[in-house]
Amino acid sequence: MASGFSRTRKIWHRVCRVCSVFTRRPEHLKTFDYTGLHRYFLTFCTFGRRRLFVTPAAVDSAHGQILRAASDERFALLTYCFMPDHVHLLVEGQSHDSNGRRFIARAKQLSEFHYKKEFGAPLWQRYGFEHTLRSDEGTLSVARYILENPIRAGLANSVEYPFLGSRIYTITEILEAVQLNGRWYNRSG
Repeated sequence: MASGFSRTRKIWHRVCRVCSVFTRRPEHLKTFDYTGLHRYFLTFCTFGRRRLFVTPAAVDSAHGQILRAASDERFALLTYCFMPDHVHLLVEGQSHDSNGRRFIARAKQLSEFHYKKEFGAPLWQRYGFEHTLRSDEGTLSVARYILENPIRAGLANSVEYPFLGSRIYTITEILEAVQLNGRWYNRSG
């Protein structure tokens, strides 16, 4: 049985191609208030798609501030993967007043401020990609998809890539919990 997340596969592959990521103003769901115990698959691209996340110092700067925003806004960082020019996050609200929009804004604002202070350059493009997971979309399926992103991009041969992880699950738990359908790896969408 395929995850409901695979229904967005064609959209996602358009969004996450190495050379072009969706950057126009995103449409938020009009009937959804982004508050509560929801899960979000997020992608933030670096300013000008520059390859900024290639050193531990740059990744640690952004990652630390994203974790701070998650704590401040009561979100769990389920999975993350820092690619050279973008980051994928899977987050989940931990309280009925956790606000997804506020988390996104705070994560980008804090990481941008600290990155610019440390490295003297802007960090993020203005907009990113967000996907609110539906109840039929498996958390671990999306987590595994995120963790295997460096393999699909040709940056690694295994999930031993240095800039990925989870604050909730071990990598082994994610990889063993789910067997993905091969269609997820078709880069042409």
